[in-house]
Amino acid sequence: MLFNSPIFALFLPVVFFLYWFACQRNLKLQNLFIVVASYVFYGWWSWKFLLLISFTTVCSYVCGLLMRRFETSHASRKFLHIANIVLNLGILGVFKYYNFFIENFISAFASMGITLQPHTLNLILPVGISFYTFQALSYTIDVYQRKIEPTKDVLAFFAYISFFPLLVAGPIERATNLLPQFYVKRVFDYGMAVDGMRQILWGLFKKIVVADTCAIYVNAIFADVHVYSGGALLLGAIFFAFQIYGDFSGYSDIALGVARLFGIRAMRNFAYPYFSRDIAEFWRRWHISLTTWFRDYVYIPLGGSRVSRGKVIRNTFIIFLVSGFWHGANWTFLAWGALHALLFVPLILLGKNRKNLDTVATGRLLPTFGDFFKMCATIALVDIGWVFFRARSIGQAFEYLARIGVANGDAYFSMPPTLQILAARCLFFIACVLFVEWVGRAHQFGLEKLGLAWHRAFRYLVYVVIAITILLHVEARPSEFIYFQF
Repeated sequence: MLFNSPIFALFLPVVFFLYWFACQRNLKLQNLFIVVASYVFYGWWSWKFLLLISFTTVCSYVCGLLMRRFETSHASRKFLHIANIVLNLGILGVFKYYNFFIENFISAFASMGITLQPHTLNLILPVGISFYTFQALSYTIDVYQRKIEPTKDVLAFFAYISFFPLLVAGPIERATNLLPQFYVKRVFDYGMAVDGMRQILWGLFKKIVVADTCAIYVNAIFADVHVYSGGALLLGAIFFAFQIYGDFSGYSDIALGVARLFGIRAMRNFAYPYFSRDIAEFWRRWHISLTTWFRDYVYIPLGGSRVSRGKVIRNTFIIFLVSGFWHGANWTFLAWGALHALLFVPLILLGKNRKNLDTVATGRLLPTFGDFFKMCATIALVDIGWVFFRARSIGQAFEYLARIGVANGDAYFSMPPTLQILAARCLFFIACVLFVEWVGRAHQFGLEKLGLAWHRAFRYLVYVVIAITILLHVEARPSEFIYFQF
């Protein structure tokens, strides 16, 4: 079930009213209803996916209980911990990476003149498997490290793993934050619900109006790189940067807003990453739940920043390569991760990877020239990486970047009239997002505080204009969110 689909527009209000009017007085009933609604939401793609998420949930729940039973036996706890990690990552690996490794294994032998018969599997990648697998792993790792007590409340745990707003594309929640919220009865909070509706509205605008409009241009450009001029390709790269931002941060805004409607506070996943002044700041602001997951469970166990500079660089490359591979079974994602690791190295060597920890231009309307230049340079470097992320192959990515400097005849921005009009629309909507988020950059999301001091009639008029703009861009067949494939 897609957030931007008509069926979800019916599903959400029905679930919302049943949750608050039929389940408000009973915690167990609230959690049971959340689990049932979440399984309906997830099973809308395929009921077979429910078997996999149920298996992952049960294994992680039982593992936690067993680690508590063998509290005094370090060897037993460690065995259970490792076994659960191998099981969860094994399932993820089979569905997501089996064919990738088999195909590359065959290609390697073919380059030596040895022909092997392929035995790939016709597997459908379950939606959101990377997200709920990592969420389940965070629970058992935290239990093993004694950061939390294993839960005996099976309904609360099932709700924690399957909570539908976060299920298919995050944020990847931690048990320390989300699970305790299912231990206490939720009470309806009007202010929290209104904030949630504003965040949903802004998320839908970024997805349906910005991301989906940019996607039309981007798909046309990447489908045939040779046809278009360098300027058209440059715009294609820029528009993809805002397509993936509008798509993924839009999803996160909708997810967090929906969670608020049910009295749940989920972790923030984006903090205006395109206003970053260096690559390190960008990664503190982009896909925060995944970045901090790798930091806590991979980077720090490897020694983090408490080791020699050479090992810090090694650790940085490991987490970026792992992060790239997490995104998909393609060499382009590994190249994308490696590029960001390379961009990180100068900051580490100069000791500036923790420099920009504040919000840019705090207390000022406009940034300084220096900050503006740094933001432009950062987004340009990030955009180079996005070309690898979007390309079908590393070869296509290099070709795309090389052709950005090539004009088509005498015109650098040569393109058909239909694409010119589309490009103008994309630029206008991108400017709208940048303006709103720049004004609201000190807050959790762009619309959180915007207009609260205005007259109520005018503020609601703005909301209506945004809603109408969204409705005018709704397609008969809603497009999936980019991160569903990961």
